Amino acid sequence: MKLLALMKKEFHRFFHDPRLIVTMLIPGLLIFCIYSIMGSAIWGEDDKAYSFNVYVSGESELQTRLEKTIGDDWKMTPAEDLEAAKKEVEEGNATALVVFSEDFDEKMAAYDPASGEPAPTVVIFFDGANEESLAFYNLATALFDAYEQQISNKFDVSEFNFSSDIDMMTSMMSGLLPFLVVIFIFSACMSVTLESVAGEKERGTLATILITSARRTDVALGKVIPLSCMSAIGATSSFLGVVLSLPKLMGMSIGGFMTSFGFLSYLALFLLILSVVPLIVSLVSVVSTYAKSVKEASAYTSVVMILTMVLSIVSAFVSGIGDWIVAIPVLNAVVCMQSVMTGSIMIWQTFVSVGINLVYTALLVFAISKMLSSERIMFGS
Repeated sequence: MKLLALMKKEFHRFFHDPRLIVTMLIPGLLIFCIYSIMGSAIWGEDDKAYSFNVYVSGESELQTRLEKTIGDDWKMTPAEDLEAAKKEVEEGNATALVVFSEDFDEKMAAYDPASGEPAPTVVIFFDGANEESLAFYNLATALFDAYEQQISNKFDVSEFNFSSDIDMMTSMMSGLLPFLVVIFIFSACMSVTLESVAGEKERGTLATILITSARRTDVALGKVIPLSCMSAIGATSSFLGVVLSLPKLMGMSIGGFMTSFGFLSYLALFLLILSVVPLIVSLVSVVSTYAKSVKEASAYTSVVMILTMVLSIVSAFVSGIGDWIVAIPVLNAVVCMQSVMTGSIMIWQTFVSVGINLVYTALLVFAISKMLSSERIMFGS
């Protein structure tokens, strides 16, 4: 009952302060605005109607999937001469060339990813400087990647860009987005957590609670649980901002992106974002419990935030990071979110990262309860 009373007090403080509620909603709005503007500037408007003229070499059921997604807005022409078709695409007379390897569907059905043998391949030739060609490339690769995940990576998708290296730009933006999400969540968690712990400690109200018979674990949970629930509003806002801005970011229509990205990818993103919230709340609470005032807690937390920013941005762009990254809190979520956005999601990494973040949260809550029992930390004696 004492735990419920402590939680009720925190919820009452939050919901009676409109500024804190607005702070929770701002991250998602900022993410949506920033990346929608960036996507519009890079790709142009996504509502344009295109009439794709695509050369296709080989046969596959993936053609049928493309037809269902694109509808009647494309013309498929068999590529009898690959070199001539490539030249047509390069000169802008055709939208793209899609090449399926020989006996693609049969080899795909029989392929075992664990065999180590080369997988059946579909290659997309396109011109990144041509808006129509680029739009088809984005649509086709999103569709192929989503289907590849469904069938456990039984084929490979590669591309040849006659213009700029579009993958580098897409990878860069996909690396920045998880970093931005984590920083916004960190800022939102700081806004509700610092005042709750260090503020009460500074005013002396926390000492009043500690002299009661309430267990230190209940006091710690009475802080972390409601603060995490409040911060989850900011996490949900960030998730919606990501989902709604990704179509613009990837240069696709919202309808085409929603159907190709897949429910599993959305679920992974949401779980990763949600797992970071109680972890950051607990981390800030540890710092806030140690500090003697809100000002001191803010200074300490700013250092932690800068460290998190540096590690997050580095981990997002350093290639070849091993599976060990799942053991590093927060950073595991950044790397996993990047893999989701680039279409290389690994389910086991996602769920292990979520679980490990929750384990670290439990350890931090335990640390807070021990700190609350220390007279030296709580009263400076």
